[in-house]
Amino acid sequence: MIKSELVQKLAEENPHLYQRDVETIVGAVLDEIADALAKGNRVELRGFGAFSVKNRPARTGRNPRTGDKVSVSEKYVPQFKAGKEIRERLNS
Repeated sequence: MIKSELVQKLAEENPHLYQRDVETIVGAVLDEIADALAKGNRVELRGFGAFSVKNRPARTGRNPRTGDKVSVSEKYVPQFKAGKEIRERLNS
């Protein structure tokens, strides 16, 4: 499901809201999650899961085409851990 499909589905389930308002709400929620992760905070949505930031240290990698060694710098990547309720829904 992509963002526009999510907005469409939520708008259909909530006919008292305009689609543009649902789009604004979804965008605001996603922006707040991204901002919190950018600050290094953890975001937990009970029953759904938790977003956090993981540090990947610098390392020496290898170019698969030439085999040459390449230095890969340190980076931070988002990480998601599914909550209990969503795991149970997937495995039922």
